[in-house]
Amino acid sequence: MNFENDVGSLQHIAAMELRYQNIMNFIRRPGALGNQDFRNFQDLRRLRELINRQEVGQQVNQPRNERINIDSDILSYQVNEHNKVGLYVTADPLTSDNYYFEIEILDLGQIGAIGVGLVPRGYHLDAQPGWRAMSVGYHADDGKLFKSEGFGKPFGPVSQVGDKLGCGIKFTKDDDGETPQQVKVFFTHNRKEVGIVMVQYPPGGLFPAVGMHSEGEEVKLNLDAEWHYNELVLMAVDSGEDEWSRLHDVKLNGSLLEYNGRGKSIHDVGLAQARFPLDTTNHYFEIEIVDPGENCYIAIGVAKKTYPKNRHPGWNKGSIAYHAGDITL
Repeated sequence: MNFENDVGSLQHIAAMELRYQNIMNFIRRPGALGNQDFRNFQDLRRLRELINRQEVGQQVNQPRNERINIDSDILSYQVNEHNKVGLYVTADPLTSDNYYFEIEILDLGQIGAIGVGLVPRGYHLDAQPGWRAMSVGYHADDGKLFKSEGFGKPFGPVSQVGDKLGCGIKFTKDDDGETPQQVKVFFTHNRKEVGIVMVQYPPGGLFPAVGMHSEGEEVKLNLDAEWHYNELVLMAVDSGEDEWSRLHDVKLNGSLLEYNGRGKSIHDVGLAQARFPLDTTNHYFEIEIVDPGENCYIAIGVAKKTYPKNRHPGWNKGSIAYHAGDITL
């Protein structure tokens, strides 16, 4: 199995594991997954074991890039016939000792589609930071923040040649002395903090990444940049409320969804429906079950815009869903 190519592919089906041993009963159903996805799923646990035992060696600890020209600390976009995004990912994740990095924009190129941010290990090299799961990015051309999806939110200033964009993590420790499941990621513009966002902290950490997408774009990368942050939250941008078109009997706390209905009958269903539909660019999402509750009546799926608010996805026409409690589709 090729590590660099397959880790990103496995992220598309890792959410289906849901920590249930009998998930394979679902996967083996005809048509549940394509042959390649099924093979990737079989490799998933072995891959995780390899990472945990550090047997992947230098394949993990080397910078990764596609469609990016590298000349010392200068990164530039490499034109390609399919007009794909170029991405550079550093060899090592940010740590409590090395928690910040910075770029200086040398040339905006044709459209200035330059993104700076953090991505998980094995992130696809054909996407800007912030476009895919467990990543976040601040983009120079429109000043928007992208977090795990292709739709950005107004965040900071639009950038020009000579501007410096930075990104870092305000590391803390939980009661056990470990990094918590979510961390504060902050961004800077010309050495001034723009704001912070709470981001899920994946196994293996979050890696600095720089994306580009037009001819002539060029930046100078500084992985040794210093930044002394304070604990003042300048801007909270991760309430998440504008990501949802409907929240019925569901309470939103940052990126966490919690049922707050009565739970007395079959009609007491809570529904959270996203504002934007899936499309060919943004075709995937996932959940992590933090607390299954008493019966794990949790479902993930897709439904039409006018779906009844008190029905689980998959129960009514115009929807399909996977239910975690009984492992059914």
